[in-house]
Amino acid sequence: MMKNLNLKYFIYILLVVSFLIWFAFAIFSGIDQIELIRLIKILPQVAFVDMILFGLFIKWGWKSKYFKGWLVPFPDLNGTWQGIIQTNWKNPETCEIPGPIPAILTIKQTFTNISCIMRTAEMTSYSFAEEFKLDKDRQIKQLVYTYSSKPLLSVADRSVQHDGSITFDIIGDPVEKLKGQYWTARKSTGEITLTFREDKLLDEMPDDLGVHPLSK
Repeated sequence: MMKNLNLKYFIYILLVVSFLIWFAFAIFSGIDQIELIRLIKILPQVAFVDMILFGLFIKWGWKSKYFKGWLVPFPDLNGTWQGIIQTNWKNPETCEIPGPIPAILTIKQTFTNISCIMRTAEMTSYSFAEEFKLDKDRQIKQLVYTYSSKPLLSVADRSVQHDGSITFDIIGDPVEKLKGQYWTARKSTGEITLTFREDKLLDEMPDDLGVHPLSK
C-alpha cells in the first residue's frame, strides 16, 4: 500500500509539523532561539510527539476526509461486505455449475496495511498479499489480493484447499460496491459482487444471506 502514497506531500507535512512542535517547545520553555545547543536538547521531545502523532494518524487520522485524495489516495474499506460469488466450477458429482453463492468479505485496514477474509458457508479464505492499484489517468481503482482458501472438512472431497487471486473494481465515491473476478490454482474462475453491510468485522456467515447452493 505504501507505494500508492503521495510521499512528497507526506514528508513535507511531517517536516512542517515537526518544526512547529519544535518551535512550540522552544517558546514554552523560555529558550532563546539563538541558543542552538539548548534548542537541540528539545529535539528528542519533538521526535517523541512526532511518533505519537504518526501512530494516531496511521491508525485513525488517515480516514479523515481532509486527507482524502491529496495525501491518502486509497479509500477506507474497513468493515464487512456482503454479496454473491458466481463460479464456473463444476460439481464433480453432477457436472453442474452451482448457482450464486452467498458470501461476506471482512476488510481490516490501516494507513499501511490491509487484510481480507472471504467467507461462505463452506469455506474461508485468508489474504496474504494485498495491494491497491490506483491510476487516475488510466481510470483504474482496484483492490487486488492473493489468498489461501480452506474449505470445511465435510466438503473436502469435492472442494480441496487451494490458493487464488482476486481483483476488485472499487466502485463509487464514497465506495458503494466491490465488483471483481477471481481465479484459482484448481483452474476455476468466477465473478464476485459485494456491497457494504456494516462496520463490524463479522466472524461467521450471517443467517440472513441464505444457504449455500450445494447445501440445498
